[in-house]
Amino acid sequence: MINGKQLRDAFISGANNLCNRKAEVDALNVFPVPDGDTGTNMSMTIGNGAKELEKLGDEATVEEVAKVAASGFLRGARGNSGVILSLLFRGFSKGMKGKETATGADIAAAFTLGVEAAYKAVMKPTEGTILTVARCAAEKASQIVKYDDSTVAVLYGMYLQSRRTLAQTPEMLPILKKSGVVDAGGQGLVYIFEGMWSVISEGRIIMPKTEEEVSVKASEYAYCVEAVAKRGEKASEGFEKALSSYGEVVEYTEGTVGAKFHVHTNEPGKVITEALSYGILTAVKVENLGIAHTALEAGFEEPKEEPKEEKFVYAEVDPSVEYGFVSVCAGKGLTDVFSDLGCDNIVSGGQTMNPSTEDILAAVQATPAKNVFVLPNNKNIVMAAMQAAEIADRNVIVIPSKTVPQGISAMLAYDCDASVVDNTEAMNEALSAVCTGQVTFAARDSDFDGHKIKEGELLAMKEGKMVYTGKDMALICSRLAKALVNKDTSMVTVYYGEDVTEEQAEGIRSVIESKLSSSIEVNAIYGGQPVYYYIISAE
Repeated sequence: MINGKQLRDAFISGANNLCNRKAEVDALNVFPVPDGDTGTNMSMTIGNGAKELEKLGDEATVEEVAKVAASGFLRGARGNSGVILSLLFRGFSKGMKGKETATGADIAAAFTLGVEAAYKAVMKPTEGTILTVARCAAEKASQIVKYDDSTVAVLYGMYLQSRRTLAQTPEMLPILKKSGVVDAGGQGLVYIFEGMWSVISEGRIIMPKTEEEVSVKASEYAYCVEAVAKRGEKASEGFEKALSSYGEVVEYTEGTVGAKFHVHTNEPGKVITEALSYGILTAVKVENLGIAHTALEAGFEEPKEEPKEEKFVYAEVDPSVEYGFVSVCAGKGLTDVFSDLGCDNIVSGGQTMNPSTEDILAAVQATPAKNVFVLPNNKNIVMAAMQAAEIADRNVIVIPSKTVPQGISAMLAYDCDASVVDNTEAMNEALSAVCTGQVTFAARDSDFDGHKIKEGELLAMKEGKMVYTGKDMALICSRLAKALVNKDTSMVTVYYGEDVTEEQAEGIRSVIESKLSSSIEVNAIYGGQPVYYYIISAE
């Protein structure tokens, strides 16, 4: 049985363990597009809850601890992985209702409620992710309590099962197996369980690392890559030598069926790619060695939270104001576009920095309307917006826009004289009327349909899926635009980013116009967005 103090310390220890190792989790995001990394999002989510828990005294009950944790995680939730994490502990909190202490059976039942809540919130749950790791851990806990009701046995069983399930995620998701890594969200959850187990088993809180511990280590390499490579048909006899070309081979053991290796490198993606040419990878571990100067030289800059551009001031609902709008976007040009279309408040955020549930909630509650429409404009922000809608003190309707052009199209579909129901239907319908393309760069070495992608190479995506790679910007943009249009397209809009000049944008606009039908109008508008050189919409 555990009391409130033990549960509080366990949560704080889990948060610290994940925050200490967030770079390792971030490194598992092998898809080359710059993104709001999983480790960063999860650590900021649980870190917000830990701050609130530290204010609780030792006399707090498990109900109070779970409630404070759930509220902190919910408000700090960022990205889909962060929201799922917050939902797990929100359900857990419901299972602790009315309890001063908790048995192993209570823990098992509460985590089961958390898993159910997380699965219900995801429209199309994907196995091989954090959801699977959490579900299998909860199922193991339910099995254990049948013969051992101790919290020690239950939490240890959950921790061990989470590790076993995590190791199996590459077999559940082809993209993980192809990349030779485990699921990032699942790895983050394992680190949380590990931190919790440290308190329950030893009474030891894993403490946060100091800046010196994180940033000062005497080595010329920024990453450590370890794995076991099962020998394939095309396995090279010079595998060890090939690995050494990417850094220092600390350990290399050749066995009867494959090889085990440990490499220090500044190019973890290349090491993994090389190893995949040898055979199937298991027991993969990618760790950031925490060297600030070499990481920067190698291009692996530690993600930093951008300062908020503005503070939202709470506003009471004005009965005379029927509708209000909140939009999420990054870039002065796009902010101006949404403001001109009638958005009351703009939340700064996007691909590389997902706003938290609390950020979106603050913007909603600074909008004095009876009905507030929220436009996330990014697939990784939709869930956080949904959570904000649940706890707002006014009616909130989330229009699940996954791109900026979808959000703009939804705003154009709004009719001030229509009802809430009719506007919701019209704005949702408008999302399907626009096709979005984005041009960015490869954040790391990877491969696409068997073709090697080099770091810095241009990437073109259609509706979030990569379709072209190359080095010629004009060619990439014109091919992408042609892929976006159909027989009903009448307009193409090119939003150019912060690193693109007006002259360059006009050149791209002209090239695109020359490749499309003369009946299609092509415009270039300053967006000022980071990460994406161009966002192209066809409607």
